[in-house]
Amino acid sequence: MKTIFKNLFFASLILTGFSVFSQNNRSLDNYREPDKDGLNVFESPKDTLSTFENVKVRIGGQSTLQFQAIDHENGVSQDLIDAGTVMPLKDIGYNFNLATANLDLDVALAKGIRMHLRTYLSSRHHPEPYVKGGYFQIDNLEFISEGLLTNVMKYTTVKIGHMENNYGDTHFRRSDNAQTIYNPFVGNLIMDAFTTEVGAELYYQRNGFIGMVGFSNGKLNQAVNTGSNGKTGGAAFLAKLGYDKQLNEDLRLRLTGSVYTTGYVPSSYLYTADRAGSRYYFVMEDADASAKSQFRSGRFDPGFKNRITAIMFNPFLKYGGLEFFGTLEFAQGRADSEDNNMDGIVNTKDDNRSTTQLAGEVLYRFGQTENFYIGGRYNTVSSELSSGDDIDINRFQLSAGYFLTKNILAKIEYVSQKYDGYPEANILYDGKFSGLMVEAAISF
Repeated sequence: MKTIFKNLFFASLILTGFSVFSQNNRSLDNYREPDKDGLNVFESPKDTLSTFENVKVRIGGQSTLQFQAIDHENGVSQDLIDAGTVMPLKDIGYNFNLATANLDLDVALAKGIRMHLRTYLSSRHHPEPYVKGGYFQIDNLEFISEGLLTNVMKYTTVKIGHMENNYGDTHFRRSDNAQTIYNPFVGNLIMDAFTTEVGAELYYQRNGFIGMVGFSNGKLNQAVNTGSNGKTGGAAFLAKLGYDKQLNEDLRLRLTGSVYTTGYVPSSYLYTADRAGSRYYFVMEDADASAKSQFRSGRFDPGFKNRITAIMFNPFLKYGGLEFFGTLEFAQGRADSEDNNMDGIVNTKDDNRSTTQLAGEVLYRFGQTENFYIGGRYNTVSSELSSGDDIDINRFQLSAGYFLTKNILAKIEYVSQKYDGYPEANILYDGKFSGLMVEAAISF
């Protein structure tokens, strides 16, 4: 009965959305469009013009479905499996994954003030609906007093909420549950930097230069209870500096550097916060795995649970239909459980473990409106585990896509991923998976 009501509710929202869609203008000020028009848009555009007349509610949503045809294997000996030391891999076949859906509410509340709220109606880790997060975006202060700090706010934006942190540029191109139109591939990066925390971000954009500073409470799950150290949480600082310019009709260049760092936090989720889950269901998971509980299949978490400093550089180049997007990420940190080594000696901050992630993708968009594309991505992660093992994970992806309309995208991906450096008694020892993914996405 619960499922029936949920489906009816979702259907009514879709019908309402399409009704609103038929209106002449659904755009909002300083807003990234959720369809093809939002491609290669990073931070919200900064435009001093205002179209506000009255409160305006924009209802939107996304729906995505994949067909998975992936095989996996490892090098674990049968003796270790028979002895119960290592679980066997889960048997997987070819079929459809869970259909995922988002609901977006974007509201122009006053001149220069906009609200965004996203709800995951269904996702891998939470088949039931739950709120991802939301924020207020302030682009001028005329709702307080006409002309207040006009010259400052011409270039300044403030965001406040329980929201997706603006660390790096990869999160602008990743799949966010059912919002997959921005991602030319099916899977996100191996080490997927994405989290939602309560905080505020201050932006300054002028003549192509971008600057941002932000603070958050460093927590994904909000609560007021104290931990073993007597604190309710910690704090995180993030910043971004970059340049983004359309140099001529054909050439666009963007380069940014970002940092995310914490002191102590009860639990850092920078690389584990995506509860929507991985697109590669059950890959390299054991026989007892469930889609809901083991939802990060194919991803890597360095285990920097309580302290982390991460730096990311992202070059982006577009010349005509040719695009290059790169990621260079360097992270270090640790968990408090690593503070004492086997000899009982207390470690210092100099004992932080390090992880490096590199990724590069090349795309070519073609057709009259660039409604077709082909592309490839290479992604590698090297990390020192808390066990002392040095591991490497390498992934190669080939993708092709077709925008049937600016709201509908069909894509196909070949993916191959290999694991190296894991000990023989680990399910990932000499592990690898490869195969095809087909994904259909609707966003409006």
